[in-house]
Amino acid sequence: MTIRSAVRASARASVLVLCTALAASVALPAQASSISGIRPQAETAPLYDDEAGGDANADDPSIWRNAADPGRSLVIATAKQGGLRVYDLEARQVQSLPAPAGPGADDAPGRFNNVDLVNGLRLGGGRADVAVVSDRGNDRLRIYRIDRNRPGGPLTDVTDPAARPVFSADQAEINEQKTAYGLATWTDRKTGRSYAVVSRRNRTRIALLELIATPAGTVDYRQVRTLDLPSSFRLPNGSAWTPCAEPGELAQVEGMVVDPADGTLYAGQEDVGIWRIDAGLTGTPKLIDKVREYGVPGTYDEETEECAPGADPGYGGKRLKADVEGLTLVTEADGDGYLLASSQGDDTFVAYDREREDHNEFEGAFRITAASAALDGSEVCDGAAALNAPLGTRYPRGLLVVQDGRETPGDGDREATGFKFVDLGEVVDAID
Repeated sequence: MTIRSAVRASARASVLVLCTALAASVALPAQASSISGIRPQAETAPLYDDEAGGDANADDPSIWRNAADPGRSLVIATAKQGGLRVYDLEARQVQSLPAPAGPGADDAPGRFNNVDLVNGLRLGGGRADVAVVSDRGNDRLRIYRIDRNRPGGPLTDVTDPAARPVFSADQAEINEQKTAYGLATWTDRKTGRSYAVVSRRNRTRIALLELIATPAGTVDYRQVRTLDLPSSFRLPNGSAWTPCAEPGELAQVEGMVVDPADGTLYAGQEDVGIWRIDAGLTGTPKLIDKVREYGVPGTYDEETEECAPGADPGYGGKRLKADVEGLTLVTEADGDGYLLASSQGDDTFVAYDREREDHNEFEGAFRITAASAALDGSEVCDGAAALNAPLGTRYPRGLLVVQDGRETPGDGDREATGFKFVDLGEVVDAID
């Protein structure tokens, strides 16, 4: 961190939060026990990934700020086959939108994976805020206009009916589900054009899609270019290493975020680490941190469907335990702030300096712990979203929302997921 950044550190009104936490009563390893814990303020109702629960599985959140009335801001989150959920700042559901079905009975159904926002998109003769969603099941993007006061719910589907698959050539290829997966949006400050950066499931490819408003008031998109990250790596001892995976699968990317100030894309390749890339998908990607398991050989076991690791050659990083998942930014007006990454393997969040001139250096790590017997922490976190802006009296110093991949609903043996709401002010205090 620069001297200038260090002087400001104690006053930062933004910061990271950690995804996931073991309950306070659980004994932690020595290294893990040294990491500070933050308690959530609220949680959404649990989602159940079964027929009775509508096959809903919490994955990725985004935070929309209502500029006219910040206390009436919203959290928009994906529930995979369960579609979209919209929550108020009390974590109460205000709208549920289904994922579209597949075109035929034997085709893959819609499955909403990641969501991000575009503010002020030209649409229908004016400007509107929209939520952009990757529909993994149908290999498409879906776009929803946000209107907090609209009767029937704040979100309206404005996806152009002619929108084509992102990666697949036809429905047969879509059904193989090497489809649109991770997603981040950004607007080029020089041109005013808005884009979605989309990764491909079980592949290393990332696509840049320009969002296009149509005369009919809908939103379409076109592919600008693609970029393939490495699937195999040369280690310092001269050997080649390929992350262990099910046969036919490559080390995919899911968690992504774009820094709006300079158009820098940060992409989490789950079993590899975090890449820094020009959001226009030009130039040479740089791996800024590696997971601890980087370079560890593995053998896939067909029976267990797991990889048995070999001896660790010691080439991995020190902070991220695979998978590296949800990425989000805590931004400050002067360009300072944090890049946050979910270290899913040890239920923590890792913070890096946002400033590139400081080489995105490591700043700290945290976890989200149980606030009470009824309000647990967050574990196995997939997605996260931070907003460093006042949100009414509930979150005057901003909000961080994280997915909880192991919700404790108190409903028998049913597995559940959900989202935790965390006060950014408390996070800042803990870091200071």
